[in-house]
Amino acid sequence: MADLQEVTNTKKTTPFEAQQSFGAALKESINQVNEAQLYSDSLTNKMANGENVDLHSVMIASQKASISLSATLEIRNKVVEAYQEIMRMNI
Repeated sequence: MADLQEVTNTKKTTPFEAQQSFGAALKESINQVNEAQLYSDSLTNKMANGENVDLHSVMIASQKASISLSATLEIRNKVVEAYQEIMRMNI
């Protein structure tokens, strides 16, 4: 019975708060993808300039950046598809 009271007494999130939270999480995720891309570019440039950079580190950073970008694009595509599906629904 105490669990039910805890659930009913918790503060409910308003749609505005949910939107702000989602927006912040989305922005943070995109920033992380961008940082991975910038880090990969930095290592690649260092290697191209002849600096002492391990090839394995460059390749791993490049693959991480590539996978992050691919995952982000797939998520974007799914969100766009879901939005289009909702817009086609009859109310």
